[in-house]
Amino acid sequence: MPRTAFFISDRTGITAEMLGHSLITQFEDVNFRRVTLPYVDTADKAREVAEKIRAQAAADQCQPLVFSTIVSEDLRKLIVVEEALTLDFFEIFIGPLEKALGRESSHTVGKSHGIVNFEEYKTRIDAVNFALAHDDGVMPRDLNEADIILIGVSRSAKTPTCLYLALQYGIKAANYPLTPEDFGNHTLPKLLLPYRNKLFGLTIDPARLNQIREERKPGSRYAALDNCQFEVAEAEALMRHVGVPHLSSTTRSIEELATSIMHTAGLTRRTY
Repeated sequence: MPRTAFFISDRTGITAEMLGHSLITQFEDVNFRRVTLPYVDTADKAREVAEKIRAQAAADQCQPLVFSTIVSEDLRKLIVVEEALTLDFFEIFIGPLEKALGRESSHTVGKSHGIVNFEEYKTRIDAVNFALAHDDGVMPRDLNEADIILIGVSRSAKTPTCLYLALQYGIKAANYPLTPEDFGNHTLPKLLLPYRNKLFGLTIDPARLNQIREERKPGSRYAALDNCQFEVAEAEALMRHVGVPHLSSTTRSIEELATSIMHTAGLTRRTY
């Protein structure tokens, strides 16, 4: 039977999900059923949540895990029930922080993921729009505004990595797909030459690329294993020849790729 994990918040629940998920992934032999309950911002909603937790405990015949980021102490108390193990991140961390800093926290709801700083929020939205406008080789004249340009063969995770860089870090990221037409001369496409210092490559294991492309265009030459092997080998040779740093997306998550790119390229985070 799966173990139930509740992620409860008075806002979006993103922080509770992220922190709670980070903890339970350390228990690989446990199958977790994840339940997110956002916007628990009134006493009535908190009591309803408490009843859901009790009901789940009875159904599972074991303690549910409750990860909470509710700011209000009164509401936090309402969701704590004997039938569950509750880990409240505000209760765990805010108290020691207040003591260390010598002042009380604001106890303001929605500070993490609300629009607190409009300039930062605008930076994030502008970066997302930039990534969408410069996706898959679409290169308008404002490419010089890019913080980074990802290159690699088709389906090597360039687009999702660009979007994650935009959403998470406020980085303006473009991407350019390397195709067979770009191979042979062992030099960068003319469009990319002025931006050599902004380039970062993504590569991928040919067998994995074959699986991904087969899902998109089954039975096509585009997806054939020998073609995937050729494209990956040529792309990697090109990146080595011109000195473009690159990473394999085969076993790395988008989060890992983005973090590695930020660190290797020396980019500075613009949003939190």
